[in-house]
Amino acid sequence: MSKTKQAFEVLQRMIEHGDLHAGTMVSESKLVELTGLGRTPIREAIHRLALGHMIRIHPSKGLEIPTITVEDQLNALEVRRDLELLAVRLACERKTESQRAAMIVLSNELRGEYALHEYTETVRETHALIIEATHNPYLGTSILPLQALSRRFWITHIRDARREINRGREFHRNLLSAVCDGDVGSASAASRALNDYLVEFALAVVSAKLKRSTHCPPSAPLGHLS
Repeated sequence: MSKTKQAFEVLQRMIEHGDLHAGTMVSESKLVELTGLGRTPIREAIHRLALGHMIRIHPSKGLEIPTITVEDQLNALEVRRDLELLAVRLACERKTESQRAAMIVLSNELRGEYALHEYTETVRETHALIIEATHNPYLGTSILPLQALSRRFWITHIRDARREINRGREFHRNLLSAVCDGDVGSASAASRALNDYLVEFALAVVSAKLKRSTHCPPSAPLGHLS
């Protein structure tokens, strides 16, 4: 793995998991310090992450870790849905025997119990394997940043990790199984079901915020503040 790719993956994971907090500013030198990697691969990784909306570059001011809103998530999913339908169709048709074998192994692994970090890494591997099986590098360039944004939103807003992991792994197992079988119809249905779940999750975040706001007690009059 090149140093640039290593830097990109380390920083992407740090952003996804909130180690670099949304809404904060960070310097290039700080990222070099945090990762232990050189300035050149960090700089190249920053530009890749900026293209994927994971970092916002402010010349002369620094690097912003942008927040990801429900609207951002829904817009990303709108594009991701159609691209993934293309990806699963091509993967059904073009996968090699070694890729099919790897999908079977991964599908079986998804039967197990996972902590949140382990699960998100397995999800990342699932999507990477499907994209690899398309044998179309342009799809990876388009889809992987959208998937990273979706993962970040999901990790940020998850409340019942066990429940959501159990739901999510079934969607991914169904997707892998259908691609393994070369069943385009079932793979497409599984892909739509996964994206429907992510939309449902995003809308539930909105609903939860509305409930919290309506249950907040009114502010006390200024004269009553001690």
